[in-house]
Amino acid sequence: MTMTTATTDIRAVHIARCAPANLADAHGLLNEYFETIGVVLRDTFADVAAYLDGDATGLWLAYVDGAPAGCIVLRALPSMGPAAECKRLYVRPQFRGLGLAHALLDALETHAIAYGYASIYLDSKDDLDDALAFYRRRHYAPCARYNDNPQATLFFRKQLTVPA
Repeated sequence: MTMTTATTDIRAVHIARCAPANLADAHGLLNEYFETIGVVLRDTFADVAAYLDGDATGLWLAYVDGAPAGCIVLRALPSMGPAAECKRLYVRPQFRGLGLAHALLDALETHAIAYGYASIYLDSKDDLDDALAFYRRRHYAPCARYNDNPQATLFFRKQLTVPA
């Protein structure tokens, strides 16, 4: 498990790639995300465990003073070429404003580049104004629908590398 440590507002922040020992934390954060956003198609415990298999996928957790504070998932998109999808970015309300969303997305993008992905896609809903502004600040640009998520209304893509 890789860890990044920083001190923010006298709080210890750790971003770690999820390991089997942290699955309960991941599942708890994801279930909270599902309830908060109103997600209909939810990951099962087996789906979450599968994110830990190999380097093509991944799940990162943010901890603040040892407490689970946020998560993000990287899922391969083999039908889209060397591309992946950013899913389930969530920071618990009491930990917002500490830069965790940026740190989680940084960890995901760094891993995706190292793995060789050229692009990251994501979908969202048009009523998530703060999330949409965040993704735009992070250089995610609107793109055509790339999946059949029935709840998604907006689709974004970020080019990580220059195509050969």
